[in-house]
Amino acid sequence: MIYLFIHQNFPGQYQHLVRYLANDRDNTVYFVSQPNANWMRNVIKVAYHPELAANLTCHPYAVDFDHAVRNAVAVAKSLEMLRDQGVVPHIIIGHSGWGETMFVKDIYPTVPLLTYMEFFYHQLGVDTGFDPEFRGPPDDGRRLRAKNTVNFLSLDAADWGHTPTAWQRNLYPPELRGRITQIHEGIDTDRIRPDSKAWLKLSRENKMLTGENEIITYVARNLEPYRGFHIFMRALPQILRRRPNAQVLVVGGDSVSYGCPPPPGTTYRQLMMYEVGAQIDVSRVHFLGQLPYDQYLSLLQISSAHVYLTYPFVLSWSFLEAMAAGCAIVGSGTPPVLEVMEDGINGLCADFFSPEDIADKVDLLLENPEYSRILREGARKTATENFDLERKQLPQWMKLVEDLIDGKRPDTNSNSSHAKEDSRIALAKSPSARARRKSPRPVRPRQVEVVQ
Repeated sequence: MIYLFIHQNFPGQYQHLVRYLANDRDNTVYFVSQPNANWMRNVIKVAYHPELAANLTCHPYAVDFDHAVRNAVAVAKSLEMLRDQGVVPHIIIGHSGWGETMFVKDIYPTVPLLTYMEFFYHQLGVDTGFDPEFRGPPDDGRRLRAKNTVNFLSLDAADWGHTPTAWQRNLYPPELRGRITQIHEGIDTDRIRPDSKAWLKLSRENKMLTGENEIITYVARNLEPYRGFHIFMRALPQILRRRPNAQVLVVGGDSVSYGCPPPPGTTYRQLMMYEVGAQIDVSRVHFLGQLPYDQYLSLLQISSAHVYLTYPFVLSWSFLEAMAAGCAIVGSGTPPVLEVMEDGINGLCADFFSPEDIADKVDLLLENPEYSRILREGARKTATENFDLERKQLPQWMKLVEDLIDGKRPDTNSNSSHAKEDSRIALAKSPSARARRKSPRPVRPRQVEVVQ
């Protein structure tokens, strides 16, 4: 089988599925992406280069769409190159968020296209306007409505969509949800698991930490308001005052992944240290930056209390990985978290905006080891039963992919095997598509990067 993936940052959310498919010697896997240093064995990378405008004169609401079109055009050119070389995939799978999949069907009209529909923007009730401390401009609703243009065009140009959580799927209008399957990428619970022997060395302080220490952890890709960094920092004075032996490990970079940036020349970490630095024992608060993955896993495994906060936005993999590692979690009572976390069963929910409540919940975990153990077991059970990569998610992914290749209508819930015919994807069952399934596969190259 020939699989083709599209994501601007290889391998993105597709890393598990791509690795699984590439490990099968009967498959050939292509991946179209913007250039980066990442690589994966048996995956053919095709780099695309969008032509960026020197000066944009379009309306500010249309800037994101202009960028999306430029990405889509560059991806289309890469696909034309592959098509002209005789590459005809059995299925194409790609992320829609940056416009990359909009013109795929113009190059491969009979190949089924499965598109990642990650987030439908709303003016109210989701991330925008959630935090009164960081309100957007008065016309933000109009900007977001225009931003959804890429969502609409991408799903219209696809045979089917997928999104990882029920909450994200429900953000889409009802008439679109019927063509989006809820299916998570999966968590490797065999690798990410509790380990009583785990340790982490803080090189700068020459300090070795294990599960015997009292350790409070916080993890985000970047330290920013969307992931509640400002609230966590305001909770630290109370937490450290109550827990005189606790060490706090903070993982995350100083860039901005989501939302508005801090004032020029500053970072949110600096701003919060200006605000609360004098109230905390800085010798017990360790900012570790972005850790290598093995060290990050060790950090989760030695955590005594793990704090995860988020706006109503995309749920972080780190939250589910913390569950898989058996962390005792204090999570914000926001919709993405509440879809997975049951208060008092697999973690403790806290008011996102209340540093006092967060400190209370952390203290409760650390004061009650037996209760903490019950929550840890509940978290691990949730991860293994609902998000396990090998035994649950990958079989569901393959069912979804095979349904599309066979021209069947997938179910919108990945837990169901029900499938029906759908006229929107009838092209995938054309004689040429059936013939491709039986055609000899091309000679399989080793790791190659093709630069256009």
